[in-house]
Amino acid sequence: MQPLHLRSAGTSLVISTHRGEAEITHWGADLGDSLPDLAILNEPIPPSSIDANVPAGLLPQASSSWQGRQGLRGHRITDGVPGFDFSVRLRVVRATTDGITAVVLQSDPDAGISVTSNLTLHPGGLLEMRHTATNDGSSPFQVDELATMLPVAPDAVELLDLTGRWCRERHPQRRAIQQGTWVRTGRHGRTGHDSSLLLAAGTAGFGNRHGKVWATHLAWSGNHEQFADSVADGRTMVGGSELLGSAEVVLQPGESYTTPALFAAYSDRGLDGISEAFYSWFRSRPHHVGTPRPVVLNTWEAVYFDHSLDTLIELAGSAAELGVERFVLDDGWFRGRRSDNAGLGDWYVDETLWPAGLTPLIDAVTSRGMEFGLWVEPEMVNLDSDIAREHPEWIVGPSAASYKDGGRLPLEWRQQHVIDLVNPEAWQYVYDRIDTLLRENTISYLKWDQNRDLLEHGHGGRASVHEQTLAAYRLFDALRAAHPTVEIESCSSGGARVDLGILERTDRIWASDCNDALERQTIQRWTGLVVPPELVGGHIGPATSHTTGRTHDLSFRAITALFGHFGMEWDVRSVTGADREELKRFIALYTEHRALIHSGRMVRADGPDESLMVHGVVASEHDGGTPAGATAALFAVVKTATSFAERIGRVAIPGLDPLRSYRVELLFPTPVDADYGHTFIEAKPAPWLASWAEATGRFLGEVGLPMPVLNPEHAILLRFTAL
Repeated sequence: MQPLHLRSAGTSLVISTHRGEAEITHWGADLGDSLPDLAILNEPIPPSSIDANVPAGLLPQASSSWQGRQGLRGHRITDGVPGFDFSVRLRVVRATTDGITAVVLQSDPDAGISVTSNLTLHPGGLLEMRHTATNDGSSPFQVDELATMLPVAPDAVELLDLTGRWCRERHPQRRAIQQGTWVRTGRHGRTGHDSSLLLAAGTAGFGNRHGKVWATHLAWSGNHEQFADSVADGRTMVGGSELLGSAEVVLQPGESYTTPALFAAYSDRGLDGISEAFYSWFRSRPHHVGTPRPVVLNTWEAVYFDHSLDTLIELAGSAAELGVERFVLDDGWFRGRRSDNAGLGDWYVDETLWPAGLTPLIDAVTSRGMEFGLWVEPEMVNLDSDIAREHPEWIVGPSAASYKDGGRLPLEWRQQHVIDLVNPEAWQYVYDRIDTLLRENTISYLKWDQNRDLLEHGHGGRASVHEQTLAAYRLFDALRAAHPTVEIESCSSGGARVDLGILERTDRIWASDCNDALERQTIQRWTGLVVPPELVGGHIGPATSHTTGRTHDLSFRAITALFGHFGMEWDVRSVTGADREELKRFIALYTEHRALIHSGRMVRADGPDESLMVHGVVASEHDGGTPAGATAALFAVVKTATSFAERIGRVAIPGLDPLRSYRVELLFPTPVDADYGHTFIEAKPAPWLASWAEATGRFLGEVGLPMPVLNPEHAILLRFTAL
């Protein structure tokens, strides 16, 4: 049987079947049109080992003497006794490809198990793969794990993943790849603040713009594992799987289980090449956001739970005068919700606060030319709520009995529990309430929050994170089908549910509850490794951060928020005088440049000074998928701390067309701006900043321009126009 060869955007994936089982023999650089006889890849057999070449299968198997992590772990339950057919021997039945997609069916008739693997190499180079296991036997088969994994080349010697916590999501950590398994486990019942958005293996010292990188992302919003598994013979596999609880997936005869999709990208141009592959896939989706991302005002840090109609109308008027295009009413509008310890689950407008409903506020917002958005948290419930008192059996816990009937509840988190969406009646109640809100009110946008981990999560006394995640997906899908014009933001106490599973159902993610611009520089940079900026909410908060107590100039907060879906979470009524004019200017800058920010290539410079971040977006014209020339660019030069050297010196700007000339100008600050004197340490910055400079993209990328000495936690904004 001929090997299957998928090719796209400089990447090849080769699946060999000549040993009887499917094996990925290459994932990496494009190999061209023709392949040799893959038998030349047979390795010599070392002493004191298996007397055969051991394949690293598409589903690595102990039956082939693979000594690393197995692709399928499970067992058959025969006459009520578990543990049978614990080691399957899958062999290829059918393997087909059209050069873009491949479908491989492998089966073990003796064990009564078959697995179908679907792989697609998308036009931008992003690989999508999943497995489906089917029980062909006559008794139940329990799936303990079905993992999706890929081999990486021997020169991948470093591993990068991300970690974090609330208000400090997605920070990088690196380590050498050594023999053994590095596992990142998420047991939060949601993706998790500490989850790794990406697991990347690369050549020594790989960076933003250099080195080979092989990277994977698991598109799943429940419990999961991501791993790099390096076995004694020197081979390394990377991949991920859903982390299944006790007997969560038991297949009856004829039933199937499908893994979450594993997305993977290869780049010989560092991490920016990985981002290009993900961005290309996102932006090619038919349901990707297609309208300009509106300027947002969210009311949380403006009024918190103080929902006075007069105050909110005044806030809406101030927002509209600034140029805000979407006004979002946050937590506190529904029955009994005067603080965060009551009311969740009672999705009725509070008549004591809103005797005429939300209509007066919605009319005030829409009459000023803004869209109206509303905060909800449909998956959660407070014990102090009408619905909890009426239906205690709808509250998730480890016991089969409700807490009213002696069952045990998990410990509270923010005074709240989880509503059991696996229960059809509870699911229907939640759907009906949100559907009614959307039908009875002119709502263009839902900020959909989810504020706790799903710990000790059960239905009917059995583990149910798997089913709860699928039920939540069904809830999103059903509401989107009923209200296709309503956009949804995924918020999960900030950034605790950021993955491609939830992003298939939402139009934006809230990267973090932290609006501190210094923290946001790192959070947004690493979120943007996978998620394009049009889907990442970035807001200007008050001068002194609500979550960290740091105080920053308006320009630093605004330039940080600019490179995302821009908005404010701030009582803008208090912004007056020069600050108000400056804020208007940044809103105008965003509306002028958002088409570029939300469609261009993301570029992140590598540099020796860890206190200096240089990043931007470059617009491209494309001819057959090949960049034909960057026509415009917007870059931020950001100082996060003091430097070792007394001068920044010349800073290179990568990613521009080397053959074109550009006019470079300082867009912010200029000598007339209030922040000008605060931004620079030196009295007289580089002379070109007073007017402009002209140079080729090659010169700017190799030599660069002298940059001003910036105060820590300050930034400047540069515009590049092709001549």
